[in-house]
Amino acid sequence: MRTPRILIVAGSDSGGGAGIQADIKTVSTLGGHAMTAITAITAQNTLGVTAVHPVPTAMVIAQMDAVIDDIGVDAVKIGMIGSAATSEALADRLERLRDVPIVLDPVMVATSGATLADGAIIAAFARLMDIATVATPNAPELAALTGLAVGGPAEAVAAARLLVDRHGCSVLAKGGHFEGALVDSLVDFQGKLFDWTDERIESRSTHGTGCTLASGIAVGLAEGLLMDEAVGRARAFVRAAMMAAPGLGAGHGPMGQGLVRARPSH
Repeated sequence: MRTPRILIVAGSDSGGGAGIQADIKTVSTLGGHAMTAITAITAQNTLGVTAVHPVPTAMVIAQMDAVIDDIGVDAVKIGMIGSAATSEALADRLERLRDVPIVLDPVMVATSGATLADGAIIAAFARLMDIATVATPNAPELAALTGLAVGGPAEAVAAARLLVDRHGCSVLAKGGHFEGALVDSLVDFQGKLFDWTDERIESRSTHGTGCTLASGIAVGLAEGLLMDEAVGRARAFVRAAMMAAPGLGAGHGPMGQGLVRARPSH
């Protein structure tokens, strides 16, 4: 099998913990080839985001066209978008990619608490979810996308089902914001429910967990794994990367994706 070609559409994290940097490390460690369309440049570290500079929409699409037309794409991962205009143009471009899995991580708030999406961008997520294969919102993102109160796993599943009904994509409701055991729930596009429950890993090195999870899923789908298989392997990789974290920075530090030395079969 050829190397999975993953197109990552996301923002750059100058601290190397999340965004494009986390995506590239994840895709590379899992045996894929990472290609990028950078949507925004951020100045950030483990303590927070100090500046955000969106990349012009035309440049984002030009980056996509350059790699799609030459190298080709087996899966797409979408993270921070940068602007509502870019979101609309992105949807237009991706609608032309047939049978290519699309993983949408609707990034709204950084681990540090910094807001990375305004109301217009959040509204634009609806169209992207219409063409996505799977979306991976956390509890605050589920609440913003549905208008429902999401205070626990049961409410997260209810919100996920609402999004599945609205958009027809699978939805992985991430449970990192809840108390107690970590419960992630996948409602697939047919309404079937899959749950994963794990003990929490006590660590400050949580920056980029969502990016890493979504990119890991994209690699799995590009390889032809079933949705629940791709999610299960990506979750295991996130946990391994957290435990391999180098312990950098004074705040929410980066994980150790490149230190896992994983292979797709593991």
